[in-house]
Amino acid sequence: MAVNSPLPVAADLKPVAGIELGYAEAGIKKPGRKDVLVMKLADTATVAGVFTKNRFCAAPVQISKANLAAGAKIRALVVNTGNANAGTGDEGLARARQTCEALAQELGCAPEQILPFSTGVILEPLPVQKIVAALPAAIQNLKADNWFNAAEAIMTTDTQPKAASRTVSIGGHSVTMTGISKGAGMIKPNMATMLGYLAFDAKVAQPVLDELVRHAADHSFNSITIDGDTSTNDSFILMATGAGTLEITSLEQPEYAALRDAVTELSRTLAQMIIRDGEGATKFMTITVEEGKDVEECRKIAYSIAHSPLVKTAFFASDPNLGRILAAIGYAGVDDLDVTKLNLYLDDVWVAKNGGRNPDYKEEDGQRVMKQSEITIRVKLARGAATATVWTCDLSHDYVSINADYRS
Repeated sequence: MAVNSPLPVAADLKPVAGIELGYAEAGIKKPGRKDVLVMKLADTATVAGVFTKNRFCAAPVQISKANLAAGAKIRALVVNTGNANAGTGDEGLARARQTCEALAQELGCAPEQILPFSTGVILEPLPVQKIVAALPAAIQNLKADNWFNAAEAIMTTDTQPKAASRTVSIGGHSVTMTGISKGAGMIKPNMATMLGYLAFDAKVAQPVLDELVRHAADHSFNSITIDGDTSTNDSFILMATGAGTLEITSLEQPEYAALRDAVTELSRTLAQMIIRDGEGATKFMTITVEEGKDVEECRKIAYSIAHSPLVKTAFFASDPNLGRILAAIGYAGVDDLDVTKLNLYLDDVWVAKNGGRNPDYKEEDGQRVMKQSEITIRVKLARGAATATVWTCDLSHDYVSINADYRS
């Protein structure tokens, strides 16, 4: 059960003019579940993405990156779950291209205008014939209001679909945006084992969209971690369909900042849904590092805390063994850190003062906070004005069970 994350309501997910979504049941891993998704875009759309930095990146990631880099006019995306098509060599690339060719033939476009995505088990051959056979059914039910079904079609170990919508007014123009994401384990920034797709109906020039997707990712999907494992398949895609009245051609336009902030806020919501649904998670944790010299060192310390299995298991047990947090700060790699100036807080509880235990700290106050389902860890470095925030979850018995049984 996701931590304080209610199930999305299909009727609340707004259609975005210029994109249609259709799903099918291909039986890739298990019968009777949605596991293929097609997203068809209007001719006016521009598309940008960021991808995993894992050197073993999956075949579909390699193809999607190449198609975007070549400047192809993207007409559709195709996603399969149940098989990652990663660690599959040249045969994996050939099967991903076969998927693109089949969808391109169905839609009357070039294979280079298709972006493929896969998620699931690594090192297994992609059952491409099952996917190809399912494409006509997915195309047949293409609809603008299919976002909830689309969110279900990309799930793996997720306990629930992840989706959200916004309508914002920018420069007198109404902009509708809807996004979906998936991910529950193998989550670490740059990117995470996640897929994220966000569409909005503004018209945005390609260079602007390229900058927007990087900004949104850095402040959302690249600020989350569950278990410290960077996946082979992570992808976050922005689609500006161009079907609305707002047009942005420059980063200097005042409307750009407003659009950037709205897209980033929705991206952050989708990213936090992943953490709330982390495999076996019982706690949602916000880690903010303040008063750093620069953002990089703040992020380094925040991730060190967020990745620590000792910290995460203590929070699962509601055990205020908070010296583990200080230890994680100390090995984060900020070599000139003066720990005698450091202060640590759990929500409203001042735990460590000037590098040592706060004389007024009472363990029952720490335990009170740790029993909550949502907890904020705040570290003040007294080194400057920079700050950074990451989101994570605890590490429970269920995490081990889920990953031990993943292929069975």
